[in-house]
Formats: sequence, C-alpha cells, structure tokens
Amino acid sequence: MLKQTPLYNLHLELGAKMVPFAGYLMPMQYGKGTLYEHLHCRSHAGFFDISHMGQFLILGDDAVHEFGKLIPSDISGLKPGEQKYTVLTNNDGGIIDDIIVTRIETGLMIVVNGACKDKDFNYLYNRLSDRCCFNELTGQALFALQGSAAASVMRKYSEKAVELSFMQACGTSINGIKCNISRSGYTGEDGFEISAAQQDAERLARLLLAEDDVEPIGLAARDTLRLEAGLCLYGHELNESITPIEAGLQWLVKKGDNPFPGVDKIRDQLQYGPEKIRVGLLIDSKIPVRQGSIICNSEGIAVGYVTSGSFSPSLGRPIAMALLEPFTVELDGPLYTMVRDHQISVTVTPLPFVPHRYHR
Repeated sequence: MLKQTPLYNLHLELGAKMVPFAGYLMPMQYGKGTLYEHLHCRSHAGFFDISHMGQFLILGDDAVHEFGKLIPSDISGLKPGEQKYTVLTNNDGGIIDDIIVTRIETGLMIVVNGACKDKDFNYLYNRLSDRCCFNELTGQALFALQGSAAASVMRKYSEKAVELSFMQACGTSINGIKCNISRSGYTGEDGFEISAAQQDAERLARLLLAEDDVEPIGLAARDTLRLEAGLCLYGHELNESITPIEAGLQWLVKKGDNPFPGVDKIRDQLQYGPEKIRVGLLIDSKIPVRQGSIICNSEGIAVGYVTSGSFSPSLGRPIAMALLEPFTVELDGPLYTMVRDHQISVTVTPLPFVPHRYHR
C-alpha cells in the first residue's frame, strides 16, 4: 500500500502527475512540465515536497560519540546548529545510505533517504546502546525551498533563517508555524529545508507557493537539478557495493584513527586508489544516455557504466555521471556507448556541470 505525504491532496489540486516513489505517491511533474520547473528553480525558486524522507533524533550524552563510530566523518566538533553530509557504511566499505547530520543541544537530528529509512532505522537501532534515545519523527513533514530567489522569499518570514550560512540550521517560525530550518538542499542552488509538523504542512506549503517567485517542483526536475550539480543519488552513484572513495566522496572521510565499519577497505582505497571512480560525461549526441549504459574504450572494451543520465535543461544537451576505471580517465582516450544501435561518443568532464551557488 503506497503512502501519501501530508500534501497529497494539494499536489492533485496543483495538477501533479503522481507516481510511486520510495513507497509513496509523489509528484513527478506539474502542468507546466519538467523543463519549465527545472529552469524556474535555477532562475527563481522551487518548492519541493520531500516528506517521504526519514527524520529522527538520537538523544543523550553519548549520542555524538556512539553515532560517530558508525560513520567515516568527524562530527565531534559540530556545534549546535551545524550540519554535516556523510554516509553510513557497511563492513565492506559500501554505502548503506547518505545522510545529513545536524547537531542539536540534546544530541543529533538525522535526515535519511526515503527508500532507505526503514533499513537505516533498523541498522542504527541495533547498533546504538541504551544510553542513546532513538526517536523517529513520524509526525514531521519536510520541504525544500531552492533557487536564486529562495533567500528573498524566506526573508519575508524568518530573518533568523536568512542569517544562516550553508549547512547551518535553527529553530524558528513562519507565520506562527514552528519550524526547524536548515540552509541546505540538493539542487546546487542556495536554499532551505524546512521541517514542520504534519498538521501545519499544507498551510505552510500554500503560504510559500503563493509567492510570485515560487513554483512547485516534481521528482523529474529534482533529479535533473541534482545531476547538473554533480550530486550523488542513492541507488545510482551510491549503493552497498560502492564505497565513498569510488563515489568521489573521499573528502568526508576524516584523517586519523576512526574504527567505522569498512574502514580497512576505505583506507586501502585512499592509499592505493579505487578500482572505479565517479566522473561526469558530456554526451556528443541529442540522445540521452541512461543508467546502466556500458562505456567502452576505442578498442570496444568495457571500462565502466553510466550511473545517471538525462537531458540537461541548463546546458541544452545530454549529460551523465558514470563509474569508470581510473586509468581510462587518465589516458584521456575516446570513449563510446551504445543507445538503440547508435554508437555515441562521450567525453569525461569535471563535476559539477553547473556551478554550485551555496550561501557560505
């Protein structure tokens, strides 16, 4: 049985095409289409319902220490109101999920991917001691307001939120609605993520959507925005057989001794290099190259595969991310893939495709 977010009826009212996603019925796009939504978010502001994602608290004096032993990042120095992007790893160094950790006065607040939340909850519940209180926030909705106009819209409702820098969070209110707001998001644009009680969700959503600069954005544009920003998506660039080093996330692994799951594999890859690395690809064709497409060198030998691919509305051409053998990238030779019997040239390019515009 598919679940519904608190905004389900509002999505229908707004003309959304609803599709199954992560166990929920979610808006794929609205009446004006994905291309319009994508470009509007880049030039103005987009409103995203991300209430399918998991939110929970880990409370207690030992919360930071115990949770810190399960991740490759160092969160010991986080001050209340500071956030960090990191991953949960398995014993082989693969990624169980990518998550956002926020330090709060009483412990930690965690946001996880919707498709992984049950797995994540069980994993953490079984590994944290009874000195930590584990509290799933099932009564909270989650929204994102993203784009170049996001800050000017937010300024009308919370000066406290607008004073945040990228990856900072605060408690505040919007028109009397109590919220936790972070200056974060997954589009590459400046913006905010807003957690509020489910009973306030529709009133808050209508308030923001009434702003001239704000349009509702569906899953399709959310995906093309994050792809242009060169950001990983779980189930594509990240899974339980891909390590943070292979995914290009080596920057989140702290230096020094840290006995997190999979540490030996990840340390070896940091020292000797991984077997595959995540890269950006420009597609020399009008035909998009999709996930799973095999990338071959000039001799027809498979050297990797596409993890995400789509048409880039901002660049006006197809783009992709792929996992390739490192020496293939270093040799800088011609690479190809096949789409419906067409041989298509692809060119490795630096990430992101579109520069980030975070407020730092």
